[in-house]
Amino acid sequence: MTDSTLLLGFPEYHSQARRLANASALPYAEVKIHRFPDGESKITLPAQLPKHIIICRSLNAPNEKLLELFMVAANVRDQGAKTISLISPYLCYMRQDKAFHTGEVISQHVIGNMLASYFDNILTVDAHLHRISQLSQAIPTKKAINLTATEPMAHFIQKNIKQPFLIGPDEESEQWVADIASHYNMDYSVATKQRYGDKNVKVSLPDADYRNRNIILVDDIASTGKTLLAATKELARFSPASVSVLVTHALFIDDALAELERENISNIWSCDTIPHHTNSVFLAAFFAKALEEIF
Repeated sequence: MTDSTLLLGFPEYHSQARRLANASALPYAEVKIHRFPDGESKITLPAQLPKHIIICRSLNAPNEKLLELFMVAANVRDQGAKTISLISPYLCYMRQDKAFHTGEVISQHVIGNMLASYFDNILTVDAHLHRISQLSQAIPTKKAINLTATEPMAHFIQKNIKQPFLIGPDEESEQWVADIASHYNMDYSVATKQRYGDKNVKVSLPDADYRNRNIILVDDIASTGKTLLAATKELARFSPASVSVLVTHALFIDDALAELERENISNIWSCDTIPHHTNSVFLAAFFAKALEEIF
């Protein structure tokens, strides 16, 4: 990194952005946002900007954030920025990559192309991809990198849980869970999941000796929490020593967290990709290393 680079953060994600700036030895400035009574945003940037801008904003609750983000990027480009990079620890609108019914909008394609039109480089972690393997297939820009938080999550587990037994929520998670487990040769298994709707999920556990084990349910995202809840209830009949939850992205919509807490889960942890009181795995050093290696 050089003096010609500035990291720009947003008010709702300032703590994480500041930590990233410090870990990357970058100067930091914050975008100022005033929202008028009619819902429009007035955005103010630093008067002088260097040639290389890195913008850090997590895109949960995306509809308002995206418009503000695009306005910032457009203004930065108008001021003469040579490169504009986006670090979006949680990247929105990646799940809908196919029209399952006539008339459905493929939001991944629409938002991916919009992001590519404003940013030269995009960096995220554990994006919610289904039928594609590379983020660049969704966002056709110079560099579109989807990191995985498996290494920092593995280090966190090793530090906090003795002899953990990891469980992934579905078949798609197997490679991801296996990667976490491989760092310290942890035991793991992968459940099967049947989804009957946004809030109706059935989870089946494979045969294994879960009794008196310290179980950790690991997932890339906790949204409604129904998958984690179903897995927790299924585990109860095996009398494990403890059950903990560790996710990359803590959305925990509506009463998802309260429902999990009622199941006597020992710990609920998340990475700090989305500000949440469960944040326990801090990714500033992880992102700083990726910035150095990639950009």
